[in-house]
Amino acid sequence: MFFTHPQIKVTKKNLTKILKSFFRKPKFYFLEEKLSKFFPEKNFLFTDMGRSAFKIIIEKLNLKNSQILFPAFICDIFYPILKEYQIEPIFLDVNLKTFNIKIEEIPKKITKKTKAILICHTFGLPVDFEKLYFTLQNIQSQIYIIEDCAHAFLAKYNNTFLGNFGDFSFFSLYKQFPTVRGGLLVYKKKFEIENIPKTDFSFRDFISLLNYFSFFAFLFKKFGGKVAPKMIKAEKSKKPFGINQVSLNLFFEFLDEFERTLEHRIKIGKIFQEKLKNLGFEVQEGEGNVFCYLSALVPKEIEKKRDNFVKEMRKEKIFCTRIWREPLILKEEAQRDFKINLKEFPNTIEIAKRIVNFPLQNYFNEKDVEKIIEAAKKVLKKIK
Repeated sequence: MFFTHPQIKVTKKNLTKILKSFFRKPKFYFLEEKLSKFFPEKNFLFTDMGRSAFKIIIEKLNLKNSQILFPAFICDIFYPILKEYQIEPIFLDVNLKTFNIKIEEIPKKITKKTKAILICHTFGLPVDFEKLYFTLQNIQSQIYIIEDCAHAFLAKYNNTFLGNFGDFSFFSLYKQFPTVRGGLLVYKKKFEIENIPKTDFSFRDFISLLNYFSFFAFLFKKFGGKVAPKMIKAEKSKKPFGINQVSLNLFFEFLDEFERTLEHRIKIGKIFQEKLKNLGFEVQEGEGNVFCYLSALVPKEIEKKRDNFVKEMRKEKIFCTRIWREPLILKEEAQRDFKINLKEFPNTIEIAKRIVNFPLQNYFNEKDVEKIIEAAKKVLKKIK
């Protein structure tokens, strides 16, 4: 069985790490020392979720009632935050090859009300900062750069870790680590940010932890709708909270292994991409991808059968996902509230129709990739 979200390989060492996370106090000193190597001259704050870090950024930069440039291809989780802070998003279409923003559209989109631009390193692929800086230098007004690194922990651009390029940056640790929860705010030291209340490890968090093991992940996929309690996705409080102790410990316990195996993940990811291209998929092109999601566009001839492809792959125990098949601009409420003209975003709409995210774990080898490719061949032949 293969899953896209982070999975924990069942070993004595990994089980010991998990047990330690429940009973030890977080080693803040060692974490800060480690993070300082990745983000020199920066401060850090751990939050419960990446979205909480984004809210802190909005408040600290006084972005309420302003305009922010946004990728059109982005998660709809931002919608309630934009409404809460009365922010007007100005959307940029994305590149069909990289899935990142079309930087050349920035000058014609900026107005006097524009205060910031959100740079999303989609699925772990860095945005071209040289091109971005060159574009922004000809703009008279000051534009804050906010890096959305939710998919890009330890990704690099020109040998510098992402998170170092923006005025503020935020990460969603649970998308790359088995942390259950966890956001990370990285910011310039000239800003002062107060401590925020911590959260407790809940029953919902315990269920999420089980989901990092393939056996339970399979049971949740198969029977979750009937026997598992419905977990509320919406946050109970609008106020940002800090990370719980268990999640922070899990991040600490798995950080060294993640760093050690990342190069292997990237190598396997590139092999995976070449095999997908041979099957007619269009892969995300560019250097520095850490493949938070190994994402590709299904062949055009089966575009209308994309969802069928995903369902048939699950029958082969390959649990692909479709992030984001419903980006923010396709949300009806957003279209109404932000007066979105979908004709301006043809690439975003095409990607949303064709996107598939394939399983990729740091411990995968070429045989694992080959099993997934063979399943894809079988399914493509069946649905064509």
